[in-house]
Amino acid sequence: MIYFSLIFIAMGVGLFYVLKEMKLEPFITVNRFLIYYFLLDLVIRLLLQSIPVLNIKPLLVLPFKKPTIVHFSLGKTALSFFNWMHALFFVPFSVVLILNGYDVIGIVFWHLAAMAFIYINNFLNIILSNIDRLFAVFIVLILVLAGAQYYSLFDVTKFTTPLFKSIYDIEGMFLIPVLILIGLYIFTFQYFQKNLYLDAGLSVKEDIASTENLTWLNQFGTVGTFLKNDIKLIKRNKRSKTTIFMSVVFLFYGFLFYSGGIETYDNPVMHLLAGIFVSGGFLFVFGQFVPSWDSSYYQLMMTQNIPYRGYIMAKWWLIVIATVVTTILASFYLYFGWQIYLTIVVAATYNIGVNSHLVLLGGAFTKTPIDLSNAGGAFGDKKAFNVSAMLLTLPKILLPLGLYAIGLYLNNKALGLALVAGAGVLGFIFKDKVFSLIEKRYKIEKYSTISAYKQKS
Repeated sequence: MIYFSLIFIAMGVGLFYVLKEMKLEPFITVNRFLIYYFLLDLVIRLLLQSIPVLNIKPLLVLPFKKPTIVHFSLGKTALSFFNWMHALFFVPFSVVLILNGYDVIGIVFWHLAAMAFIYINNFLNIILSNIDRLFAVFIVLILVLAGAQYYSLFDVTKFTTPLFKSIYDIEGMFLIPVLILIGLYIFTFQYFQKNLYLDAGLSVKEDIASTENLTWLNQFGTVGTFLKNDIKLIKRNKRSKTTIFMSVVFLFYGFLFYSGGIETYDNPVMHLLAGIFVSGGFLFVFGQFVPSWDSSYYQLMMTQNIPYRGYIMAKWWLIVIATVVTTILASFYLYFGWQIYLTIVVAATYNIGVNSHLVLLGGAFTKTPIDLSNAGGAFGDKKAFNVSAMLLTLPKILLPLGLYAIGLYLNNKALGLALVAGAGVLGFIFKDKVFSLIEKRYKIEKYSTISAYKQKS
């Protein structure tokens, strides 16, 4: 939350001046891309935002009216980080526009309309998450618009840009999104009030069960058994599926650094930093929550004759395979030059040889149980913070940057990359010794981890 809050604030303050430097009219340019901003926001909400859950059974036998219960449940969504983080962009950007001579009243109305669209997305997310037919229509609409834009058949921004600009130019236009928001709230309220009964949603849903044996993994022994479990976990659960999406997001993170659009990011050290995140998206998103992914049955696992080494090794191989696949997929960065892709490959080597061990070691100190059915909290849990885990994050980033800086100090980029890659190779060579240390730490933390996973609040 802190990371994305700072990004949105920086965008709100600096976007006006960046667009000015690019010889673009800031307000018109932002209005042009607002439609994509709102659509992307809605897509991210559908994948990541957790819908507030309220246990209605004890409330329905108490003197609470149904409208009160529904209003309270919907009102909880207004406080979501997915809503108010956008104000961190729109408020400073609006202030900058006013300071640069734009009409105060027009900007205020434009700002109110933008926030109305954000809350429209909030309630669309609730509706689309509960009504499958509407969700299918939305997905088809997104695909059609994206395809038409890509093949230059239809440019939706030619219609939406004047619409967003008219909110600033014409008094009273801001009321249109506000009225849409009110109407959407009423529709959502009526939908949930109509379904607010004890027997609603309590009927048994019958479905065809399917099994996946993944027998080809049996040849790898204990490691193969754990790999099968992890693959099934990722495919079947909402929270773990989110890691795949986030890994894809990290894959495109390098465009901020390699395209040259942001001058601060256009330097060798930042290029290496981008390479670490591009190749290590799965490592950071999935690896940092080992063994929390297994928290719901961790106690049972610890009663079995299961070697810790096999358990940790399976997680390591999963991270390594994902890192290799991500690095191969990232080959489209060759468009920016072979030096850029070489930097990504070097970063991937470091991720495999060093960071993969560090995230597994850090997992011994991360004792926060994970609700696999809930996609919320994909970026982590504030209760997962502790000093040990924080200190283990420093070598993941600072050590490769420091090694690379040595080469740059000696005016030799190749040497810097060789030092970073060498650290990764050494980590791979001494893998067994490192795993012995990790295994020892997991055994030390075993009972405190089991106790922590019993805590449900």
